[in-house]
This record gives sequence, C-alpha cells and structure tokens, in this order.
Amino acid sequence: MKKFIAALAAVSAIAVAAPAFAQDAMTDETTSPARNFSGLSINTVIGWDHLRSGSTRDIDSNADVKQSLNGIVFGGGIGFDVPLGDRLTLGAEAEGTTSSARWDNNNGVPNTFNLGRVKAERDFYAGGRLGFAMSPKTLLYVKGGYTNARFALRGNGGGFSSERRLDTDGWRAGAGIEQKLGDHGFGRLEYRYSNYQKGEFDFNDDVPDSGRFNIDTDRHQVVAAVGVRF
Repeated sequence: MKKFIAALAAVSAIAVAAPAFAQDAMTDETTSPARNFSGLSINTVIGWDHLRSGSTRDIDSNADVKQSLNGIVFGGGIGFDVPLGDRLTLGAEAEGTTSSARWDNNNGVPNTFNLGRVKAERDFYAGGRLGFAMSPKTLLYVKGGYTNARFALRGNGGGFSSERRLDTDGWRAGAGIEQKLGDHGFGRLEYRYSNYQKGEFDFNDDVPDSGRFNIDTDRHQVVAAVGVRF
C-alpha cells in the first residue's frame, strides 16, 4: 500500500506541473491533434477480467484442477495528459476497480489455491501513458505502472472455516485506443496485463499483517471506458 501511495503522489505531482509544461510543449494549439487529448479527465471502466496462477502449464494431467478466475471488472479512473508537440501526449493516471471474478470449491474439485473460496476484490493502479494522435479524433497509447490488488480467501477443514484477505503488489502494462466523442467526451478500448509478485495476509482486528512473500499471479483484462475531458 505504501508503494501505491507513493505512485499516487507522483501522479499528483505530474498533474500539478502539467499546465506549465503543456504551454511550453504546445506550439500551435489550434492545429495540433494532440491538443484534443490533453487536460484533466475522469472515466468509468468495465470489461472482462481473467486471473491465473503464473505457470501456463497445467499441473494436473487429468485437467480437473482449477487454475483461473473469470469475471467482470468495473470501476473508475482519473488522469491528466499534456501534449508533446503536434502528435505525442504524455499523461499520468490513477484507477480504482473491483471484480466479480471468484472460485468456490463447493463441488470437491481442488484448485491450485488450495482454498475453499478465492474472490477478487479491489484493485488500485497508478501509472503513466504515452499517446500518439493518429488524427484529431483518434489516439493510440501505451501505459504502465504499479498495481495493488486484494483477494478474499476462505479455507474449510475439520468443520471449521477461516477467512483472510491477501494484499498483493505488482506491475501493469497495456495499450489501447481512444476516440474523441463531441467536444468533451471520449471512449476507450484497452487491453492490460498485470503481474502480482509480492503478497501479505491482512488479518482482522489487532493482529499484525503477515510478512511479505513471493507470489506469481497473472491478470489479463480487456476493458471499455467512457469519460469526460475538461
């Protein structure tokens, strides 16, 4: 979480410095396609969410071990972009989402998490993006940054059940296309990949969190977004 706060602070710093930077970088605001994709923006996002254990090799020869979660991701984001000349843009962005992806082991089929239930919860992201204006209304971009995701876990055994939260840290990379809609609106279609490499158990009440340990979880998302640029 400390890393996310630091990343969010970096996003805020870029946003504060952006107006002066944009004025220096922009030589012709009336004709530059990049100008149409600059400024403060807010958006909602929804799409497909797929999580999988890091190995792409099925660990069970009978193919009856569950290794993935699927669901719908949804949430919102905020960003600030500045033009770099006529075609390029540079921006900072932050996003918060949640997901319906889950696995309930209620039929006796084991899963690689060795748990009764695994449910994806909130996911925070902070990073940057670099865009190229193909036209005054179309922008192609790549993005990357830090992501922090939480999972709800439940284990069953011996007539007892135990619930824990797992907080994870990782990185995200992606690419997409943005289309200008009217004077201030826009739509986006985006693919992003996240890899979570560190985790810690978040216990309830006054129990300290566990030590950090290594994990390897892949996340693929294809999302659509609509928003407003100010």
